[in-house]
Amino acid sequence: MHRSVFPAAMLLLGCLWAQGADADATQADSLSAQSAAAKASAKTARGKSPAAPSRYRPDRFAGRAGTYYRLIWGIDDLVVKWGESGEVIRFNYRVLDAAKATVLNDKRNEPSLIDPERGVSLVVPSMENVGQLRQSAPPETGKAYWMVFSNKGRLVRRGDHVNVVIGAFRADGLVVD
Repeated sequence: MHRSVFPAAMLLLGCLWAQGADADATQADSLSAQSAAAKASAKTARGKSPAAPSRYRPDRFAGRAGTYYRLIWGIDDLVVKWGESGEVIRFNYRVLDAAKATVLNDKRNEPSLIDPERGVSLVVPSMENVGQLRQSAPPETGKAYWMVFSNKGRLVRRGDHVNVVIGAFRADGLVVD
């Protein structure tokens, strides 16, 4: 009888040992996962991201808006940039049809940049010796034009959605870069 108990005890002992080894392996896996997570959080805490930065930049405005500006106003590539430490906001555009884009370069039309969220309207400053900080020569097809709006007090910030109004021209929802 003693001999028949011995193999059963050995079998039971083997099963218990295997369960203990599995538990140790599971515990070791969870500890290694925790240390990997701690290393990843330490990397992100130091400012390094675990993934490479994305260079994807979405369209500035929806396809229909781009088509509208091209067909009605003869312009493309509308960009609003925050510059000179926020003291100026620069509006750039490229002319596709010079006849349609004359409204934008007309000196009689006073341009303004409106931030509806903040309730602010910026104007193009006029310097004594230079004049208005905008291009007012007749537009030529294929050339890029710009105008600068004074942002004294830095009221308009990066990421704000603004509207540019020049005479009958109006571009709504442009994002300040």
